[in-house]
Amino acid sequence: MSSAPIEHADGLPQPQRNQAILTIALGITMSVVDGAIANVALPTIAADLNASPAFSIWIVNGYQLAITISLLPLASLGEIAGYRRVYLVGLALFTLASAFCALSHTLPLLTVARIVQGFGAAGIMSVNAALVRFTYPRSLLGRGIGLNALVVAFSAAAGPTLAAGILAVGSWPWLFAINIPLGALTLALGLRSLPHTRPASRSFDWPSAGLSAITFGVGIAAIDSVGHREAPVIWLIQFAVALVAGALLVYRETHMTSPLLPVDLLRIPVFALSIATSIASFCGQMLAFVAIPFYLQSRFGYSAVHIGLLITPWPIAVAFAAPLAGRLVEHYPAGLLGGIGLALFACGLGALAFLPAAPPQLDVIWRMALAGLGFGLFQTPNNRTMIAAAPRERSGGASGMLGTARLLGQTTGAALVALFLGRYPQEGTRIALLTAVGFALCGALLSMLRLSPAGARGAEHVRVQDGQRMKGD
Repeated sequence: MSSAPIEHADGLPQPQRNQAILTIALGITMSVVDGAIANVALPTIAADLNASPAFSIWIVNGYQLAITISLLPLASLGEIAGYRRVYLVGLALFTLASAFCALSHTLPLLTVARIVQGFGAAGIMSVNAALVRFTYPRSLLGRGIGLNALVVAFSAAAGPTLAAGILAVGSWPWLFAINIPLGALTLALGLRSLPHTRPASRSFDWPSAGLSAITFGVGIAAIDSVGHREAPVIWLIQFAVALVAGALLVYRETHMTSPLLPVDLLRIPVFALSIATSIASFCGQMLAFVAIPFYLQSRFGYSAVHIGLLITPWPIAVAFAAPLAGRLVEHYPAGLLGGIGLALFACGLGALAFLPAAPPQLDVIWRMALAGLGFGLFQTPNNRTMIAAAPRERSGGASGMLGTARLLGQTTGAALVALFLGRYPQEGTRIALLTAVGFALCGALLSMLRLSPAGARGAEHVRVQDGQRMKGD
């Protein structure tokens, strides 16, 4: 057993804190980048392994599915076994699976390796926000969440560019091999710097973990089936299975004191509204992310290089807004900041949807920057509210729900783009952008509801002693 202190009272001391911050940033960067990096390389990998496009999509889907079904169970395990332990085991598994991905010479082997890699990534993502909470002092939590949001946004935006750069100078196995030295470095840093936390005195709930995996795994598969216009009987069966499993899960969890699906946290109005805001906003974000490259290419004839450059102001604006929002949320309500941010996000997306017939590049750039600025202003306050509204010992449940909400919103957004492009070949991209505007405005409304007396219940715990238990309703 480690002789290190079990838990620091209020964040880590320096220089351990900076090392822990670097560890968390490197881990989340690798896991997020690998979620997008295979998309760019998919045609190259399929051709090299003599695989059909239909089967090769499992290189992407297997990774996402593994994360989907294991986020909440691993977050719960983090509360029981310690967030540090789950993070380090997930990181080691991710690094080892990356080596197997690089060495795979058949599609079945690569698919299995990617699924294992997805479980490792889930170990990183599920407790990432919880570790941030125990790394920073309470007074600096908003800035820590802001930095984390910045890393996630940059990683997602940089994934395709990084993949293109690696493929320009090497073969596709290098996409995964690059994780091996980075993973080893991050593991070494994590072993010496990540915070120790007091484990919960309960056993792992295997039945709930199984029901959670079925609910979210099959549910997201059903959304994807609708988006790709599968036969109605397929997605109807999938939705039915997910609904039955979900109903059983909710019934079981309402009788648990520390449930795997955090229904106890969802009873806190400010937490529930923050989750709903997150789902709506990430759905709008993914609608835009997927549609914009097709939109700029089909309507305005921009090349792939030009499209990449024109999209760049978005993550740059997020990089500016996320840390700024981390400081603002220490002085202004998250509901107000999130509402303003998502309103700006909606304005940016609407401005992109109504670009003139032959727009100058500067005209595209400021609209991209406005969308990124609004999203960055929303994300940090919203994430901080979700994490800080939960009791300290339920940080794992809050962290797992944060990742699940993001994944659910992004999957729904991507499926809707596929649906619009399939049904409306000419106007599908504009319809997708206008739908994204609708989701952004819905998110803004949900965020502003947190300012009402009913919606703000629980918000007082975000600004007072973080370690106090939530009071009963």
